[in-house]
Amino acid sequence: MIINPSTLDPRDRYRLLLSTVAPRPIAWISTRGTDGALNLAPFSFFQALTGTPPLVVVSIGKRHGAPKDTLRNIQETGEFVINTVAEELAQKMNLTSGEYEASVNEFELAGLTPALCEIVKAPRVAESPINMEARLFQLVPINGSDYSLVIGEIVCWHVAEGYLAPDGLVDIARARPIARLARDEYIKFGEVFSMPRPKV
Repeated sequence: MIINPSTLDPRDRYRLLLSTVAPRPIAWISTRGTDGALNLAPFSFFQALTGTPPLVVVSIGKRHGAPKDTLRNIQETGEFVINTVAEELAQKMNLTSGEYEASVNEFELAGLTPALCEIVKAPRVAESPINMEARLFQLVPINGSDYSLVIGEIVCWHVAEGYLAPDGLVDIARARPIARLARDEYIKFGEVFSMPRPKV
């Protein structure tokens, strides 16, 4: 079957894209507004960009023509935290995905603990085994779209005790992050296998 995206309505095109580019890691982003209000929401248009400097990118859309709370807070403060969604946090993460009013504190809603960070003023999710403090590096509006690319520079990692392997990398089997699929589907951490790259 050949599918021309121009023949699909925007919603169907969006859903087909999500079912094609999968699984996707989840950036569970916590922010603090200029008024001190806390916000926590998941985003699956998320990826690492470069190692030096350590950059990540998250694509965040608008809601009803206005920036989502997460994007507005990042624009105003230049800071955010990316929290890993471990398997046991799936239901709490899902609670924070609702389209709540800006006055709603998703930490309280989901029964999560906001913890102080080392560098940024935004809190991290204490229950998450891995947190990345980030500062806004670049904001790139996507022409013809309601989305903006938020490029953040990681300025501090928090890794819970026992979650680092002897080689200094995250023990992914211990962290057991979930990933996003299409529809209302997620995927749990599965089998890991190694393949050394060919030496040329």
